[in-house]
Amino acid sequence: MTVTPLPLTPEPSVPLTLVDALPPSRGAYAPVLRRLGFTFSADGAHAACLATTGDSGWYPESWWLGSGSEHSAAGAAAGGTAAGGTAAGGAAGGIAGTAAAGGAGAHPAAGQGGAGSDPESGLGEAVPVPLVLGAGSGPESLHSQLVSLRDGRVLICRHQQDRQELVVRAGHSRPAEAPGALAGGPGVSERSAGTLRMPGVRLLALPGTHPGGPVAVALGSDARPVTSVWLVSADGAAPQQVAEFPGLAGGGVWLDRVGRMLALDHVRQGGQGGPIVKTVALDLATGTMSPLLELAPDSNDRLVLADPDSGLIIVRSDAAGADRLGWGVLGGDQPLRFPDCLHQPQRFLRPVAVEPPTDPATPAAQLRVALQGDWGAGSSLAVWRPAEGRCEPLPIPAGRFGGVAHWSAAGLRLPYSAPDHPAGLATVDVDRLRDNPPDARPAPTMPLRLAPLQGGSAGMNSLLRRIPKGGTVRELRPVRPGWRLDGSAAPSEGGRWHPARTVELLGAAGRLEAVVYGGDSWLSAQHLVIALHGGPADAWRMEFDPPLQRMAAEGLSVVAPNQRGSSGYGVEHAQALQDAWGGPDLDDVLTLLSSVSGQRVALGLEPASLFGVSYGAFLALLATCTAPALVARCAVVAPFLSGARLLQEATEEVRSLTERMGGAREPADGRGPRDVLLVCHQLATPLLVVHGDRDEVVPVSQSRTLRQELLRIGRVEGADFRYVEATGAGHEVLSEECGPVLHELLATFLRTGRAT
Repeated sequence: MTVTPLPLTPEPSVPLTLVDALPPSRGAYAPVLRRLGFTFSADGAHAACLATTGDSGWYPESWWLGSGSEHSAAGAAAGGTAAGGTAAGGAAGGIAGTAAAGGAGAHPAAGQGGAGSDPESGLGEAVPVPLVLGAGSGPESLHSQLVSLRDGRVLICRHQQDRQELVVRAGHSRPAEAPGALAGGPGVSERSAGTLRMPGVRLLALPGTHPGGPVAVALGSDARPVTSVWLVSADGAAPQQVAEFPGLAGGGVWLDRVGRMLALDHVRQGGQGGPIVKTVALDLATGTMSPLLELAPDSNDRLVLADPDSGLIIVRSDAAGADRLGWGVLGGDQPLRFPDCLHQPQRFLRPVAVEPPTDPATPAAQLRVALQGDWGAGSSLAVWRPAEGRCEPLPIPAGRFGGVAHWSAAGLRLPYSAPDHPAGLATVDVDRLRDNPPDARPAPTMPLRLAPLQGGSAGMNSLLRRIPKGGTVRELRPVRPGWRLDGSAAPSEGGRWHPARTVELLGAAGRLEAVVYGGDSWLSAQHLVIALHGGPADAWRMEFDPPLQRMAAEGLSVVAPNQRGSSGYGVEHAQALQDAWGGPDLDDVLTLLSSVSGQRVALGLEPASLFGVSYGAFLALLATCTAPALVARCAVVAPFLSGARLLQEATEEVRSLTERMGGAREPADGRGPRDVLLVCHQLATPLLVVHGDRDEVVPVSQSRTLRQELLRIGRVEGADFRYVEATGAGHEVLSEECGPVLHELLATFLRTGRAT
């Protein structure tokens, strides 16, 4: 598609509205703490993550993980409990969740238990400790990587253009006294761990360390098709290169407890011309690499979990034609086995931890493995023992886990978030949870007295059913044996978190899952917002989301659909937008608008409003321009105007994604151009546009161009539309310092049509 620049009017004399000129957000919903990038120390005594209070920058948190008989403050010792395995790539894993801020060091248990050991759950407390330096220190970036060390310190890798800065931050229990420590806040210090002049680096924690020795492995890449391997120390020594080999490497599973043998997913060319992945073993002592998994010449074979003591390994391979999980014993004489219970096409199973046995001589087949299952918006949890050949689901509350875990004598720990539970660390006593299943309660009925669709039969034609299938919904008591959630604080005084659930709606080509706030009467609420996620290869999840929470607090019902193109529903659903940005997904959104807004108008209510971020903002603008009568208001954050226009202005990384997905191609469906600038004359809906002026993904020039075109065609700023630039903010503008103000701005606009 050829993009034709449109003439722009001169800048008006009225200055742009900037976020820092808006009033501060109100009361209970101002500071909301978000957490992501959880990682566990090798012994499971500590964890770390990135956190932000929403009105400040990102900073590391160090979590002290207590057992059932100790308070977390006793975790200052470097020793630990018996460690279970963690999933491959765990050092960089995490959950993009959030938690309420009740002060920098707040750690109430969100109604799941009190401080210290919980006598009813039988589980010890996990306490987050913020590691914030003094005034003058800059915040961390979303690109910062963390490694939790055995003594509570945190190794940080900061991306700085063509190099990586490595630092170690120590907390209140370990003040830095060594020479060369950087100045920090009271009780918190930081020292350099060296520099790696590589544009890309990935950190993995070493499973075993000794005083003064290395604590992590860094896998580095640059413009060359090679991977460099470095050992990183925490006590001031420069990183030491120990290996370099051709090709790129992912994953990372330790084959021993001392940190010598590392299994990596090695990308190379297959016999059919395309890339394939094979697991190799890297000997860090000699720098040599040898094959480890090779099931078929052109299969993708990965090692995803290993227990070095028993030799149990879990692999993922498509050698049989479909992606499957299998298991075996390293060095054993039996072939790999691929049980049917681990092949669940409607759920992505992820082995996350192995339970440490009470008897070191326990055979590999008798060990229990924790499996996280993901499909759609939610996560499940199950336990599998190879010798039994079946998966036993665990009765956990609805929500989302983080893809990493650690299993020790203190319990199975996982990052967890739910729509009304900001992100924290869940601790599960598997046996107690199995022995105390929650009471099954009847599912609430859906509202049936709704207007018919246009030309359809009466009733809930657009709403198929509530998820999960069947007639019961399980609800957990606030405190129950075997389950504990720490660090997920309640909102500030006077506020409350609003729950959400999943329902299925009809899209243009079938059923779509949606996360819904507003209870049974969401469709007939006074104000309803359809929220469109970014991506496009992303999805709404059953996890805490500050903007949607703020809308719910403002009295809005919210429907967040995972239309075609969303991830988590299989390959066909995710690839529906290949060469068709604004195609099948726009059809789904217009179908939802037609049914939902049609029924609301028949009830005497206003149509639904639209809210979108990034790609979702592009989609929301297209839908509003296509069907303005079905949209009451439209609020967009960081929109782009078309794939072709984004391709012209974006960074190399974004251009690569756009080209790979064919984002600049027009869908061949006869609906017209997928260029907001060419259809914005059809806008007849109050519009709010928000963009960070330092957006590194979608240039702010995209929104500025839209504003200029709206002015050129006669739209009145302040009456027909409102344009807001967030000063100094990037693409994650809703998660940065101006986030609380913007959350309130968006919620108020979507309820009233006014941005003040």
